[in-house]
Amino acid sequence: MITYYRLEAGEVVATQDNTAPILLVIDPTPEEKAFLIKEHQIDEHNLASTQDPFELPRLESEENHLAVIFKEPKRYSSRDNFVFLINAVGLFLYKDRLIVVASSDFAGFAGRSFSKVHSIQVLFLRVLSSCINHFIGHLQVINEIANSLESKLMTSMENRNLLLMFSIEKSLVYYINAISANGRVIERLKTNAKNIQTTGLTPELIEYVDDLAIENAQCLEQSQVYANVFTGLMNARASVVSNNLNVLMKRLTVINVVFMPLNVLAGIGGMSEFSMMTKGVVSWPFAYGVFMLALTIIGLTTYWFLRWFEQKSLRDGNKMTR
Repeated sequence: MITYYRLEAGEVVATQDNTAPILLVIDPTPEEKAFLIKEHQIDEHNLASTQDPFELPRLESEENHLAVIFKEPKRYSSRDNFVFLINAVGLFLYKDRLIVVASSDFAGFAGRSFSKVHSIQVLFLRVLSSCINHFIGHLQVINEIANSLESKLMTSMENRNLLLMFSIEKSLVYYINAISANGRVIERLKTNAKNIQTTGLTPELIEYVDDLAIENAQCLEQSQVYANVFTGLMNARASVVSNNLNVLMKRLTVINVVFMPLNVLAGIGGMSEFSMMTKGVVSWPFAYGVFMLALTIIGLTTYWFLRWFEQKSLRDGNKMTR
């Protein structure tokens, strides 16, 4: 779908005029691709790259325009199951026209980032800045999700939350590669902007490219810090899950040991045998009451002995480590 825009009082405004200087192409159809290739001399490979999430970011200077393939995060949905993916965005900058080709996840030209835009060259740089800010926003969301999963891992005995952490860690690797590749595109734009006559980039806008490089470098550093923290603590998180399972098994073992002698006694003195032994001596309600009391005392005594033995083992272990 092709949407036309124009600049009006520093704002990007949609219009029905097909001669407008700004074109936003979302998931182009074969007919729209043919139109862009024929009417605007866009290279077919570059156009196909805008729909390929695995395409490497790059900058190419064509005869009458500048072609930039940039990366941005894919809009997250519950179907992604904590895997954060990457989309490609194509920007084709002419001296008097800007064509943006993206997927349906592209947010368009809304928001604070696209205010006070007075030229298509400024809009071109604002789109790049918006992609970088999109990465920063996703990194903050990833950090919040990781904190939530860590609190669940403290009591978890299943691998589900741990596998979700692995998915997030893998996503950060994708982000680092994409942000790093975006940085190389920005550096090349900064280096070659003065030699590219078709873009209309002024010295003031080239200084804005410096700001983009700094912003992207900070985003890359933040993603690397998150990735290093995730990797360093992954073994510890796995140990927490294993330890939680061991604690549960220990509790079940204690319960089993406590009830084992009670089961033996109850089996030996079953209902008929116990009634026979106490017949004519005491009434059966009193006899069974005493029997249940004895079982309770034996169970509590066994539990107390296990706790005492556990505490004694801990004290002996502490003495050996001193």
